Amino acid sequence: MENKKLMDRELIHAYLGGEEKAFETLLNRHKSKIYTSIYLFVKDESLANDIFQETFIKIIDTIRKGKYNDEGKFLQWALRIGYNLCVDNHRRTKRIPFVAPNEEFDIFDVIQDPSRNAESTIIRSQTHQKIRDIIDQLPEEQKEVLILRHYADLSFKEIADLTRVSINTALGRMRYAIINMRKIIEENAITLQ
Repeated sequence: MENKKLMDRELIHAYLGGEEKAFETLLNRHKSKIYTSIYLFVKDESLANDIFQETFIKIIDTIRKGKYNDEGKFLQWALRIGYNLCVDNHRRTKRIPFVAPNEEFDIFDVIQDPSRNAESTIIRSQTHQKIRDIIDQLPEEQKEVLILRHYADLSFKEIADLTRVSINTALGRMRYAIINMRKIIEENAITLQ
């Protein structure tokens, strides 16, 4: 059977059975979400690349040692490893992440929309920049939940597990993030078009 049609756990078992291509398929399947979530936390391309590589080294090491718990949630597990490495880096450097693109990477480049024309692309880019600027003004815990929910596409249960808080706390942080974003928009008379 072709690797692309296999489920994550089947790819892991194939990899453990010596099929190196199985892990390559697994990596290609999830690398965009994992890299994006790391990048949104560290806001530095070379650091994101380093943490991304370190994440997959830990993943490979854990799988090879037989310590991976096969619950069918590979992506969430991988995101947790990446998140923990980002937190470790943040503690070491005491830098506060912020959401801003650079010339080489923009989260919205990952989202494909073939119907965009030049004008809508410019408007969309300006709107996305405004949203990133608003997100940068949120308290750290609210920003974290917002990024994990909307950019990494995690459920609130997964966010709660990842950040080691209750689901109610994760939901509350998201609620306050939205309230605070609306407040920033109103106070600064920001228009999002």
